[in-house]
Amino acid sequence: MDCRRRRGGRSALAPYALLSLRVFLGVTFVYAGLDKLTDASFLSDSGPGSIGETMRFARPSAAFPGLVNLALKAPTCFGYAIACGELAVGLGTLFGVLARLAAVGGALISLSLWLTVSCSTEPYYYGNDLAYLMAWLPLILAGAPYLSVDAALAGNRWRRGGRVFG
Repeated sequence: MDCRRRRGGRSALAPYALLSLRVFLGVTFVYAGLDKLTDASFLSDSGPGSIGETMRFARPSAAFPGLVNLALKAPTCFGYAIACGELAVGLGTLFGVLARLAAVGGALISLSLWLTVSCSTEPYYYGNDLAYLMAWLPLILAGAPYLSVDAALAGNRWRRGGRVFG
């Protein structure tokens, strides 16, 4: 494909502009989920590197300590939920399966982490959870219209004369 070719004043590559963001967020969240699921110390109620210890450390500076208190009722279950959520979001984003829903899930995970763990980071731009939250927004709006399972399924519905829900 010639990158200089234009359609209606736009680059031929414009439709693929979000693909690199989708790949980055997908790979990152798959890695984060797998990293947590394979780290026995993370999935512990207490001890160095555990989800429980992380939550107890974050509670005093959390914007919403109630979220932290909720997580501390069952830290191991919360750790599994975060890890499995990150894995599902990452795979959905990477392969473009229910991509908008996956992006909403990624945004909610990033928002919850920002409100509990990294909101007190000074200056704010050192905390990465807010940047991840903002990175999910274009994918919530656009979905995965190219090189995705969603696009393939939408194309099949279109060819069969069915309605396509963007």
